Amino acid sequence: MSDKMRGTVEMTAAMVISGTIGLFVVLSGQPVMDVVFWRCAFGAVTLLIVCAALGLFRPEVMSRSQIAYAAIGGVAIVSNWILLFAAFPRASISIATAVYNTQPFMLVALGAMFFGERLTLTKLAWLGIAFGGMLMIVQAKSGATTGTDYLSGILLALGAAFFYAIAAIITKKLKGVPPHLIALIQVTVGIAMLAPFANFGHLPTDAGTWALLIAVGVIHTGVMYILLYGAIQKLPTNLVGALSFIYPVVAILADFLAFGHRLQPLQLLGAAAILIAAAGMTLGWSLARPRVAQA
Repeated sequence: MSDKMRGTVEMTAAMVISGTIGLFVVLSGQPVMDVVFWRCAFGAVTLLIVCAALGLFRPEVMSRSQIAYAAIGGVAIVSNWILLFAAFPRASISIATAVYNTQPFMLVALGAMFFGERLTLTKLAWLGIAFGGMLMIVQAKSGATTGTDYLSGILLALGAAFFYAIAAIITKKLKGVPPHLIALIQVTVGIAMLAPFANFGHLPTDAGTWALLIAVGVIHTGVMYILLYGAIQKLPTNLVGALSFIYPVVAILADFLAFGHRLQPLQLLGAAAILIAAAGMTLGWSLARPRVAQA
């Protein structure tokens, strides 16, 4: 099997795993802080074993400043998990995931504000389409039966996308650092952040709940990171971007199969607009018709 084919399989598996995390979070029935804490705890054990096996615990692998950047990124990524998981029961897994995929626009906005990156007409057009999709989803609120607090769920998903964009920008400072080690530092920071809020006095008593929490940590964090980073090393950026859209499709399908959540026509149209705009932004599609070269 070629590297490209192996990377495609790894990326596809990583996105399918990511798409089912909302299902595990909701089925666990646990408070969001507890779910994220156990995700970090079980994920840390998995990544610790992987990093040790790869021989990454050497002083020359990371500088102190890089460790500090990774820790700050950990605060952002854990905040992202908290907000996204809180959005699931409010706006449904489908809607929260669609709104969460406004991440590319958050990155563009932050790049323009803090790094002087140029906003092209094409990027602004994709942003406008995504914003239109957001308006459709918000307007569908009155007839929504998919969550207990629809609008707050949308806002939480937007907040999650913002913190993901922050984490992505910080990760750019860590070029050359083994990604498995970055992930280990991030989940370790998460353990420290959430330990004071974790409900140790009322731990789950049934094996099913523990199985779901362990899966979120080991499979959706440890295994998913390993597959994702392995794929990124083997695939061109455009293919990574294209395959990443397997994640929202799987999430929407899982939400329908597990909970029977059907998107209303306006919600479906809004979600499609956001995902198409995100794909256009990520993959560099142009909205303008190419000019025919004149002799």
